[in-house]
Amino acid sequence: MRKRGFTLIELLVVIAIIGLLASIVLVQLGPVRAKARDADKRQDFAQIASAMQLCYLDSACGDGEDKYISQTTMPTSIGTYLASMPTAPSGSTYTWLDNKTAPNTDNQTYCIYTTLEQAGTSTYLCVSKAGVVEGTAAPTAIKTSCCK
Repeated sequence: MRKRGFTLIELLVVIAIIGLLASIVLVQLGPVRAKARDADKRQDFAQIASAMQLCYLDSACGDGEDKYISQTTMPTSIGTYLASMPTAPSGSTYTWLDNKTAPNTDNQTYCIYTTLEQAGTSTYLCVSKAGVVEGTAAPTAIKTSCCK
């Protein structure tokens, strides 16, 4: 009577083929994950822009009517319009440009920026009173580069 089943060699070949296919799939997912993180950043910045605009129009929010929140560090919230600031996806940071200390003492401006992964390291995403904008240079102060 002959035993039925697979030999050790056949099992090892199947496992090797499955491992090869799995590694190919994982390599292909890298750009998709970067694109998803960039979409998350755009969504966060759209929420911040909306909340800041609502705060600008509310005399009880921020620094008063027709003024944005002015401070030296990233705000933790935007009045009642955004209970907590969104956190950046892993491997990224959101940078707040100081709009309170000279020379940026204009309380009718603000700027938050980050880098985009899909477009390369020299593409920046900014949110300011101009809305959500992409630029090719990192803003160094309010009203520079994509922080209009």
